[in-house]
Amino acid sequence: QNPLTARTFVNRVWKLFFGAGLSRNVDDLGAQGQWPSHPELLDWLAVDFVESGWDVKRLVKLLVTSQSYAQSSKTTPATRERDALNILLGRQSRFRLDAEMVRDNALAIGGILVEEIGGRSVKPYQPAGYWQHLNFPTRKWSHDAGKDQYRRALYTNWQRSFLHPSLLAFDAPTREECTAERPRSNTPLQALVLLNDPTYVEAARAFAERIIEHGGDDTEARLRWAYLEALSRPPRAAEVELLTKLHADQIANYRSDEAAANAFLGVGLRPAPEELAAADLASWTAVARTILNLHETITRQ
Repeated sequence: QNPLTARTFVNRVWKLFFGAGLSRNVDDLGAQGQWPSHPELLDWLAVDFVESGWDVKRLVKLLVTSQSYAQSSKTTPATRERDALNILLGRQSRFRLDAEMVRDNALAIGGILVEEIGGRSVKPYQPAGYWQHLNFPTRKWSHDAGKDQYRRALYTNWQRSFLHPSLLAFDAPTREECTAERPRSNTPLQALVLLNDPTYVEAARAFAERIIEHGGDDTEARLRWAYLEALSRPPRAAEVELLTKLHADQIANYRSDEAAANAFLGVGLRPAPEELAAADLASWTAVARTILNLHETITRQ
């Protein structure tokens, strides 16, 4: 019966889709919180949510089909000067995906994400020795094989004191205490995770296989297909020039060092397709790994 319940829930769901709540203090709607930017809208959403029978799916549909949600996130100097924090909702927000979604997005772009719902926790790749100081009792990490390796990060085995390092790098909480709002950092370590974590290297190779299969026969056509698939936009001329040079350099290197190409393609459990030349697949994997590392790829526009 307390109206605060519905208001708090609606405010948190709003934050999921707009990057910030109508009241920016999602963990405190009391006297110490921030007054809502649109109090009448928050009131209406809360009442509608209760009258709908607490229908969460209906609430989500209502938000994502709204005109506010459908706006572009593009800004101009004038709009930034007028409303730098976008409190007036004059545009859509931009923010980095949460840790679990960063991983899911890479696997989805590679075409290897398993979307099965429910089931036990799974263990993706993790650095050897990461659990060596975990005692009472001593435990050992053995990563899963088969489809379990590519399940959504939601199902990752969670160890509070030793959170999976890939998720930790992207600000996932340890769950040792309640966390209503996660921080969003931007660190060099995140770029290193996207480049070197076996999950992302393997996703890049799977994406490279798709680029070669569906992108056409020439480099520019393949780059255009890759950008449309990963970023939903064509590449700019400067990007085509840079990545064409990267591809040329990489394929020259791997043609002169087949062992390095095979070692690169050996990362992860998925075997590389035998019908593709190692140097060709390795060079396109390097390009795909670059695209997966872009700020734009892990940013919700």
